[in-house]
Amino acid sequence: MEATQFKASDGETVKLQQHLTLLREEYKKLQIHTNSLETKLSLTSSTDKVVENSFLNKLQKTVSSLYDSNLYSDMKILVKDREIPVHKIVLASRSNDWGVNLSDVSSLDWTNMEKNVGQALVRWIYTDVVDFPQSDEFSLSLMKRASGLHLEELVSRCEKALVSSVNVRNCIRYYSTADEINANVLKEHCSALISTYWDDFTSEDFVHMGAPLLYHMFKSKTNFPLHSAIRLKREDVVFLYLVDNSNELTMILNSLDNKGDLPLDLALQAREMSIATTLLENGADPDCRDTHGYTLLHKAVNRGDDHAAKFLLENRASVSLVTPNNGDTALHLIATCSPETTLEETISAMAEIAQLLLDRGLNPNLQNKMGFTALHLAVMAQNEELFSLLLSRSSTQLIDMNLRTLDGHTPLWFALIRTTGSELYSCNSFAARLVEKGAIPNPIYPANGNSLLHLVAQEGLEDAGLFLCNHIHNIDHINRKGETALHLAADRDLGRLITKLLECGANPNIQTLPPEIAALSDEPELTVYRQSCMHRAISGGNLNAVKAFLEHRVTAEDSKDSIVANLNLRDSQGNTPLSLALSLGMQNIVADLIQGGADVNTRNGEGLTLLHQAIKKQDVESAIFLLNQGANIDAKTMSEETPLQLAILYNMPDVVEALCRRGIDMSAVDKYNNCPLWAALEFGREDIASILVKNGVDTDHWSDGPEGCYQTLLHRAIDENKEQTAKFLVQSGCDLNTPRRAGPGGRGGEEAHDQQSPLHLCCQWGLESVVQTLVEHGANINVKDAEGKTPLHIAILNQHHSIISLLLCHPFLDLTVPDKNGLTPFATALSCRNNKAAQAVRDKLPTAAEQFDSKGRNFLHMAIQKNDVESVLFLLSIQVDVNSRVRDTNQSSPLHLAAETGNELIVRSLLLAGARADDRDGHRRTALHVAAEAGHAAVVSALLQNGTDYDATDAEGDNALHVAVREGHLAVVRALLTESRLDAEAVNLKGRNPLHTLARYAKDNAFTICELFIECMPEYPLDKPDLEGNTALILAYTKGNGNLCRCLVKAGACVGAMNKDGITIFNYQVASNSKTLLKRLLDNLSQEPPWVEGDICLECGTKFGLTMRKHHCRHCGRLLCSKCSGQEVPILKFNLHKPVRVCAVCFELLHVGVS
Repeated sequence: MEATQFKASDGETVKLQQHLTLLREEYKKLQIHTNSLETKLSLTSSTDKVVENSFLNKLQKTVSSLYDSNLYSDMKILVKDREIPVHKIVLASRSNDWGVNLSDVSSLDWTNMEKNVGQALVRWIYTDVVDFPQSDEFSLSLMKRASGLHLEELVSRCEKALVSSVNVRNCIRYYSTADEINANVLKEHCSALISTYWDDFTSEDFVHMGAPLLYHMFKSKTNFPLHSAIRLKREDVVFLYLVDNSNELTMILNSLDNKGDLPLDLALQAREMSIATTLLENGADPDCRDTHGYTLLHKAVNRGDDHAAKFLLENRASVSLVTPNNGDTALHLIATCSPETTLEETISAMAEIAQLLLDRGLNPNLQNKMGFTALHLAVMAQNEELFSLLLSRSSTQLIDMNLRTLDGHTPLWFALIRTTGSELYSCNSFAARLVEKGAIPNPIYPANGNSLLHLVAQEGLEDAGLFLCNHIHNIDHINRKGETALHLAADRDLGRLITKLLECGANPNIQTLPPEIAALSDEPELTVYRQSCMHRAISGGNLNAVKAFLEHRVTAEDSKDSIVANLNLRDSQGNTPLSLALSLGMQNIVADLIQGGADVNTRNGEGLTLLHQAIKKQDVESAIFLLNQGANIDAKTMSEETPLQLAILYNMPDVVEALCRRGIDMSAVDKYNNCPLWAALEFGREDIASILVKNGVDTDHWSDGPEGCYQTLLHRAIDENKEQTAKFLVQSGCDLNTPRRAGPGGRGGEEAHDQQSPLHLCCQWGLESVVQTLVEHGANINVKDAEGKTPLHIAILNQHHSIISLLLCHPFLDLTVPDKNGLTPFATALSCRNNKAAQAVRDKLPTAAEQFDSKGRNFLHMAIQKNDVESVLFLLSIQVDVNSRVRDTNQSSPLHLAAETGNELIVRSLLLAGARADDRDGHRRTALHVAAEAGHAAVVSALLQNGTDYDATDAEGDNALHVAVREGHLAVVRALLTESRLDAEAVNLKGRNPLHTLARYAKDNAFTICELFIECMPEYPLDKPDLEGNTALILAYTKGNGNLCRCLVKAGACVGAMNKDGITIFNYQVASNSKTLLKRLLDNLSQEPPWVEGDICLECGTKFGLTMRKHHCRHCGRLLCSKCSGQEVPILKFNLHKPVRVCAVCFELLHVGVS
């Protein structure tokens, strides 16, 4: 329905779009015409310069003013109810065709025109003006009259007026008019609109159009003119088409249009019998088929058109042709007419057609592709008239009442399924009349051996079965499975039918066939066989059927001819009706079956006693009843299950109680090695477990555990995370503290030797509720396992905070107990980063964090040394002593340790927590000394920013800068020089300043550090001697550090200085006895160096006096005697152009250069 609506909507949309396209084209034409007129007007205005007082303009105004005026009038035009004065010259200027010679007449008779049309014509002739009212009739009449008078301009104006008002309702009439007067513009527009809405027109729309014009339109508008003419009931157009196409009529008359319709079928549907006759006379085939393969007769019958059907039969249409899809004849189609869907008069009319078909020799026993005859279909449709017709002709045309469909059904089957209730027993029912006419009442179906009685019973057609019981004799017929109709009636719980069958002598003890026989059928192999009717009734839970059998057993006890149901027959699985009823939970019939003599201790095919079955069905009442009847409580199933185990499995506490009172063994294990108590708890049956405990069950039940060790039920419950089970066992008085133990022969893995108590196991697996229960019932809270760990250790290691809190609340908990690794609970918490637990322990024991190990370290010391920021921050958060010292010879504070590790975050955290920045260790070093020695510039900066004493000295008098340059840490040196006001000239106990220390230790980056010194301290005393008289240059030279020497010389250090041992860089004996470094240093002198003062000659050692005058080498600045400075040479690089005194070394250098 929705799809059809969508398609219709889409079609309307397309038509509207096409209509809009036509209007758009007309609009474009008008635009083009308007533009052309405007162009012509501009051109005329620019060339002729028409003005108001021109002759042409005056003449036009004069003619307009003569309209309906007697001035100069020389003739009259007669219109309805008046005369209009006109002028021959004006008329002659408009047209030459007035129907008369204007010079010979004095008036024109237009009284046959409509009044307003005549006046409009005259007005236009004079004024070139016409008003078109809203009525299109005026415009149409005016256009016709104008066309007759050859007033082409007026015709064109009327056309334009009409084009705008053309619509679907008037386009055909306008088209006819336009065709009469050759108004091509209007005609083309109407033609396009007709094409758009072609399928929406009916015969009434074309009734006034002439046959030739309509035929011409059909040829131009459709590919199937003949079909269109027939649809519009235009026999005259059909005649024109037949004449026009006389050479190929046979093919055309039997062709399908785009809708799949045949011309003859269209004529018959329109009841145009004369057209249909004409078509047949010209070669139309009455048996022609449509696109679906249906003949015209089939189509007429399908639509209930008896007139068309009679016409076709009267014109020799074939009666035996069939449809291609189902193979139905016309008689089959008539038979499917049902009173539920077809009008009564239509059924009667179709019955007459059926009579005609049979009269013309149609075989009534013809079957379609599904094997249905017309009789089958008439019965199915409850077509009384056709059914009666067929039965009435059964004697003359030998109608077969027992023909079968492909499914094997006779008409009687359909009669039985289509009729219900008391109607079926009436002598006028379809079924009764069929049987009366010779239909077999209980035919056999070869495929499966079922009889018709089997089939109606199987489908639950109880009334149909009762009907057949009155007409059949083979009531105990069995099918290929060995089933009688009574079996199937029991399956469907048809109590009335069962009673009727038993009354008719049916045997209720026939058993179904075994698989090797039943396998001959097409059905899958049966799993259960040898079933009696009572078995089938109980299997289906059909109480009505069971009741029928039992009632018949009572009523037929005294009858020798009746066969009663045997309640002790066994099926292939060994089930009697009683055991089967118990197994299926039909407790309401068990008492009746037992009353009939059933054995209370019988076993079914699965080896189950009735007690087992009652327990499995959770039938407490039946189970206790069986126990009271002496049922064997020790009987086991084929799976070795006792009644106690089954009662636990199926949650039957009352049965468990009854079994325990009768002394059943409560320690017997099942096939999974589970004792009854464990099984009850496993299933969550604490009420049953309580019954077992009350009756003295062993709550420990030592048994095999992991890898063969021995464990109790409590160990097992904890190991398997069964909290409820564990709590129940604890509350029931099981052993709380005993660990697992080795099995026989020392069996068992780690579990047999870990000495973990149940409390340890709970702390390991996080079973909080079990821990609480154990503690409440007196479990030892300080018990140790094989590694010396208490339950608290285990809980901390496994991060179970709720359990930790629970244990810490215990008044007898010992928090100082170490494990074998010496770790207390607090230490364990820190080692596994369980800060929450550590906090909880310290809250319980405030001194826990201040414990020292064998090396004198507490937890803060160890966390800092491990660079464990998280632990440090935690310890600081609990406010441990941030100034506590390591108890060894170094006496390091936490800040010293942090400075050594180099973790700036820890250093800053310690300072924020109150660590004293200037605390000294056992060597009087501050944290700044330690950071400088370790090379941690970031830590140095942090200490400086937090106000540490940057000038503090250690036991040797060294400050932090001494230490940094000694270790060669450039970044630390830079930090100290740039971020503090440290005294860089301070000397230690040996009189050495940092520059001496730098030269003495001669690191690889000493040159860079020296440059940094000079950059930061341009006035640094480079020549200051230490206690031994060594300057930095002498120390650097003696260490062979040429780069540092060059840096010092470049900075202006004195090259002639001598220490207290008389050593200078000139007389110091190097390993290779080479003076290359010295010469290079002297060669690098760029300015005259400072002079050295003293009492002796630095070259020969002569002491100065009154007779020995002092001289200096102008190149190296050494103090010399006159002998040692006797050479003279100009020193151009010092801008000394005159010869000056120099020593022998400098003289040679200046003359020869560095070799």
